[in-house]
Amino acid sequence: MAAQAPTMAVPTDAQLIQAQADLWRQSLCFLTPMALRCAIQLGIPTAIHRLGGTASLPDLVTALSLPPSKTPYLGRLLRMLVTSGTLASTEAGIYCLNAVSYLLVDGIVVDGEASQKAIVLATSSRHYLEAALGLADWFKKDTPPPLPSPFEHVHGAALFEESMARAPRPRVGQGVP
Repeated sequence: MAAQAPTMAVPTDAQLIQAQADLWRQSLCFLTPMALRCAIQLGIPTAIHRLGGTASLPDLVTALSLPPSKTPYLGRLLRMLVTSGTLASTEAGIYCLNAVSYLLVDGIVVDGEASQKAIVLATSSRHYLEAALGLADWFKKDTPPPLPSPFEHVHGAALFEESMARAPRPRVGQGVP
């Protein structure tokens, strides 16, 4: 006699609502590193530092030489950075550096190490994203050992292999484009 598989209880409405919220959070969590990448590329932490460690939204639009029409969008980006813990803010709409954003300021050296921008730019680069987007294909493909990593499967080279030179190489300390 075969063992009978346990039956799953039907989730309650509250559980289904929570599950839907969890799925949305998991589906949208990629926006956090993309917002961080954007902040680095725009120079937001360095601009706040140069403005004395605090800045208003209009101060940042001016300091970053952004078109005024982008002000509301920059505000959304800044709020996301605050929510994720990358920046701090006051109720008056003043944005401040915290320990995380301090590590992203140009010219800051902590324990002998320069800005941590390179690791953020590298891990949020298209190379990492393409490898991640190819995970399902990597799992489905029956490859004889030695198995390439998902990164090698997509790019044909190991992450730090010289053959990755076909991609534009950043200068030391800049991260992967």
